[in-house]
Amino acid sequence: MKGDRKNRRKNRYRRGFLLLVIAIVGLSTHGLTELIAKGTNKEVGLTKWQEFHSAVGNCKIALPQPPHHVHDTMTLPDNDSELQYDVYIAAEQQAVVYMVMVAEYPKYIDESYAELSLENFLNGLLSQSPHNRLVFADLIEFDGHKGMDFFIQTEGIYFKGRAIMANHRMYLLAMECDGRQYQDISYKHFIHSFVLIP
Repeated sequence: MKGDRKNRRKNRYRRGFLLLVIAIVGLSTHGLTELIAKGTNKEVGLTKWQEFHSAVGNCKIALPQPPHHVHDTMTLPDNDSELQYDVYIAAEQQAVVYMVMVAEYPKYIDESYAELSLENFLNGLLSQSPHNRLVFADLIEFDGHKGMDFFIQTEGIYFKGRAIMANHRMYLLAMECDGRQYQDISYKHFIHSFVLIP
């Protein structure tokens, strides 16, 4: 009986966590994108990208300029646990924005459910708009951790990225842009520059 109650509680938290992460992504890409992109109207060559370190997330990644940073804490559904997250956003051009999100979830959530959590995360993203179209989604392994590469199109807008579940954190690396502005070389440079720091 106690085991069933504990499992239901974990499942509720996992669903709550994923919904909050989806909400964060929505706020980040639709609210801050315009704010940051206003001040950047030129393309930055890859040689001018800068390595950025997140002490909070124990990671580093290359970005086209110093990122705008947002830190916040959200209370999970039963009000006795919190989700802390940090979002870093940098624009390369007016229509190309790169985002790194680090969300720390409660330690009691079982990481053996990482694949299911990633699939639920993707389904949550897709359900945000009836115009979202999944181009591809592939489960991957990154430094021994479960991850997913995905590509979503919405009426000419690309949302492409990688989500990784590691050390009780979800790392979301994503690029959002007008499809006409997409440059595969920049996207790959961004994704492949990501490193978890032990």
